[in-house]
Amino acid sequence: MYLNILAIGDTVGKPGRKILEQELKNFISQEQIDFCLVNAENSANGSGITIDIANKLFSYGIDVITMGDHVWKRKEIYAWMNSEKRIIRPANYSPLAHGRGYVALEIAGGIVIGVINLLGRVFMKPIDCPFRAADNALVELSKITKIIIVDMHAEATSEKVAMGWYLDGRVSAVVGTHTHVQTADERIFPGGTGYITDLGMTGPHESVIGRRVDCVLQSIVTQVPVRYDIADKGVRVEGVVLVINTVTGKAEKIKRIKINAAP
Repeated sequence: MYLNILAIGDTVGKPGRKILEQELKNFISQEQIDFCLVNAENSANGSGITIDIANKLFSYGIDVITMGDHVWKRKEIYAWMNSEKRIIRPANYSPLAHGRGYVALEIAGGIVIGVINLLGRVFMKPIDCPFRAADNALVELSKITKIIIVDMHAEATSEKVAMGWYLDGRVSAVVGTHTHVQTADERIFPGGTGYITDLGMTGPHESVIGRRVDCVLQSIVTQVPVRYDIADKGVRVEGVVLVINTVTGKAEKIKRIKINAAP
């Protein structure tokens, strides 16, 4: 038996949320998707997430929301994350932090799927080791399921690739997020772990990684701080579809996807 798992790249602001509302359910139906996860740390005006936004994303067909370094931007979610297991933050934050870094959810047919969220350390703020955090999460999740997806939210390609090799054969897939640019290096490692360095961005692509071009250029050229407003053109969903063997937990296929907004 096989599962089709959809992993969606960083959702940016209202444009990213809107295209998921408009297109996701049809795509899930057409592609016979069994499970869907999305990184939504930029879903609230480009930084953080709110409870209302998260609940709307769940209503569109998303099963798990992963986060990243912007997880703490909206204080209203702190206590809520302790009880809502469908939203997870990087597991290598302090164990005293709100929320959880991994989760196991049961879907139709009694199949359990594990999801781990990790945060990179290269070119980013200091944080605990993501490799040790992955090991610790796998001690628990491996007792429950062989189907485990890892969102590695990191800046450096080398760190993401290293995580893919480190977890090869121990998880079903390692998918990268954070840079908002979809990479063309999807593959399956020798041990059966699907991998891509970055899922890409769900949001406006006529932009500088989701922000208005004029705002970003003004800031870069003048070196004067400027508010980076969210762009609104060229909106699309980016991510991958993984085909996972439910017996072995290994990835059989990985395919990049792009879903354009309806005219």
